[in-house]
Amino acid sequence: MENKKGKKWKEFLSYVFSTLLLLYFPLTTAAPSYSIRMERIITIIPIGDIESWVLDDLTKRLEATFSCRTKIYTTIPLAQKAYNPGRNQYYSSHLLQVLHRHLTPSKHEKVLAIVNVDLYVPQLNFVFGEAELGGHFAIISLSRLHQSFYGLAENKKLFLERTLKEAVHELGHTYGLRHCPDATCVMHFSNSLLDTDKKSSSFCRHCQNLLDEIIGVE
Repeated sequence: MENKKGKKWKEFLSYVFSTLLLLYFPLTTAAPSYSIRMERIITIIPIGDIESWVLDDLTKRLEATFSCRTKIYTTIPLAQKAYNPGRNQYYSSHLLQVLHRHLTPSKHEKVLAIVNVDLYVPQLNFVFGEAELGGHFAIISLSRLHQSFYGLAENKKLFLERTLKEAVHELGHTYGLRHCPDATCVMHFSNSLLDTDKKSSSFCRHCQNLLDEIIGVE
């Protein structure tokens, strides 16, 4: 059996040795192996009178499609300077420029404006929407998505599906996606409403992979 003096001496030496180990080899906590991804946001801006049920349905479905958060910006007035009386249409590129004066988006934010008037660009008779390729801003028109535009009875379900397709298509452009040759892909160019109705509201495998890569490096 050890005597008390010898026992205290060993305890002292053990304490000194432990202290020295901590000084030369401090305890470290390994950093998590994941990286923190900035929150992605899609901001929807109604231009003029856009019904709330359209916005509510679209925000929910865009969140599911792009795995992001959505928010609705304050309604802004329709810029009459974009109106072309000779065509009875609004110049979509001008409206995109107006958006820049209302909002400065963050790096991880996309902005989608919605109007209920007919849009055009000089090269085409009309457009369902327009977007800045790889940029932040896009715009879609609901005008030609209504059955009533063609003298037909309204179909709410069909209208909401068309709205989603055009919104996803233009937002896809803001992420850098170009037109897709797959007629069923949402990124396929719609030359008419028949093309819109034919394609799905989803990305084809190729476009989805491209989108995943782009979002992954943002």
